[in-house]
Amino acid sequence: MTVKLYAFTCGTVTGEFARLMEGGEDDITLPIPAFLIEHPKGRALFDTGLHPDCQRDPVGRLGERLAGLFRIGFAPGEEISARLEAIDCDPGKFDLIINSHFHFDHVGGNALIPNATTLVQRREWDAGMDPETARKRGFNPRDFDLGHQLRLVDGEHDVFGDGSVKCLPTYGHTPGHQSLRVRLSTSDIVLAADACYFCQTLRERRLPRYVYELEALEQGGARVYFGHDPEFWQTVPQAPASIA
Repeated sequence: MTVKLYAFTCGTVTGEFARLMEGGEDDITLPIPAFLIEHPKGRALFDTGLHPDCQRDPVGRLGERLAGLFRIGFAPGEEISARLEAIDCDPGKFDLIINSHFHFDHVGGNALIPNATTLVQRREWDAGMDPETARKRGFNPRDFDLGHQLRLVDGEHDVFGDGSVKCLPTYGHTPGHQSLRVRLSTSDIVLAADACYFCQTLRERRLPRYVYELEALEQGGARVYFGHDPEFWQTVPQAPASIA
């Protein structure tokens, strides 16, 4: 059995470093990642990046508050559908969208993958469906309540039933945040998403209590892909090359 993993960046956001990590200074520009997983039983995306409206009218798409906190760097051709088409991968032929959580830079491209089932933690979906919780958490249902079929899961979940792709609950950043472990032929990769933005967060043990599992996995030999670390992402091979 062969599992392949491909990485993309789908634009950037720039904002105050201190909002994202205690002690951060000045502004920081963050890559917006998404991942393609090819498995013999199906094809999945882990997160989908920004919505194309952010290219033209970020205030209209995100609202004044978010558009004021983050400057969007997102050009035509950087949306997830274009990234996939560039490697001859049809956005209309996907089995799953696995969303780490429902913030705008992780689910904005869901609309571009129309025929997939959305796999998300049940508690994240419930939070997104509650208007007051969604407002407090910065969720916008038009990013994720799009009529996709749903697979709602509770806690750890074996996506394809063979242990090769596993959802790991890392609650806290949002009510149902999840990371993803992908077992490749050469190594395990852990896609942390927003459970751990930066390499520095892990190295200096600035982790919230709910994500110390990431540290344990790394110590066990897995490589952690940090959610938005610009220096780390300079080392990541991007599609069409696969991650070894």
